[in-house]
Amino acid sequence: MVVVRDIRRTEMARLSTITLAAYAGLDGIDVGPYRTSLADVADRALHAEVLVAVAGDRVLGGVTYVPDAGSPYAEFRDRDAAGMRMLAVDPAAQGRGVGATLVAACVQRARASHRRRLVLHTTEAMTSAQRLYQRFGFERAARRDWRPQPHIVLLGYELVLEPAPVSGARRT
Repeated sequence: MVVVRDIRRTEMARLSTITLAAYAGLDGIDVGPYRTSLADVADRALHAEVLVAVAGDRVLGGVTYVPDAGSPYAEFRDRDAAGMRMLAVDPAAQGRGVGATLVAACVQRARASHRRRLVLHTTEAMTSAQRLYQRFGFERAARRDWRPQPHIVLLGYELVLEPAPVSGARRT
């Protein structure tokens, strides 16, 4: 059974390795200087929330959940949004629903924090990731597109979240 939880310090090196391996396997993408950010799981955990998918004691993948625009990892300015970054699944565990489990955990955290949107970026080459996001209801948000490097265009996606019901409220 796959469980998603906050990363433990002892798992950071493993998630760094997984993240670099997952991004290295993407055809046509040269991560260049972004490689340093991908590898620095400790910094992500310090400034955002790093979640891991584990089976027993084996880390299968991870994602960085950005709870608000105040984080240095935020790629958005919306005060009522959260973000999701650096989703990575061990190449040996891909195709088994690990990525979907991590996305679901980010959606759940955003809803629990009463965020109105969950924002992410991907590249044109990440077609499998795009299909995954679309299955969750994410829609293309071209106004969020940007170029972090001259040769990389990041495509914006967002999921509009329904407000969480107020506890004790009556439905009519």
